[in-house]
Amino acid sequence: MGLFNSIDVSASGLTAERLRMDIISENIANAETTRTAAGGPYRRKLPIYRELANKDFTSVFDAALNQKSGSGVEVIGIEEDMSPFVRKYEPNHPDANENGYVLMPNVNVVTEMINMVSASKAYEANVTAMNSTKSMMMKALEIGR
Repeated sequence: MGLFNSIDVSASGLTAERLRMDIISENIANAETTRTAAGGPYRRKLPIYRELANKDFTSVFDAALNQKSGSGVEVIGIEEDMSPFVRKYEPNHPDANENGYVLMPNVNVVTEMINMVSASKAYEANVTAMNSTKSMMMKALEIGR
């Protein structure tokens, strides 16, 4: 195990959570968007994660020997949530159909805010882990004095 492996894992978590917060922000910003360039209402977006693969033989062998896995996380894509749109009765809306209903985005602002708090806490946890690692490294260097 390398000296900076735990920092690399935390850094990948920071990057993934930052992107997650960006996506959540975009969802909240478009919670009322009824017309997009693709046509129709805005669809909620979700990040797709996967575990980073071990890159070299030593790390794969080490993980198998110690029955551990994982080198961090990465976002492999952003998917649209295919749940149904919300129908809202607004006959004066420019995008209303002949019955007066408007298809609204499938974004629930309360759910997005909960996800934002979750992403923020995960980001903080990664920062804490990184700072703890840095502190342990500094203490190890002080032993050599």
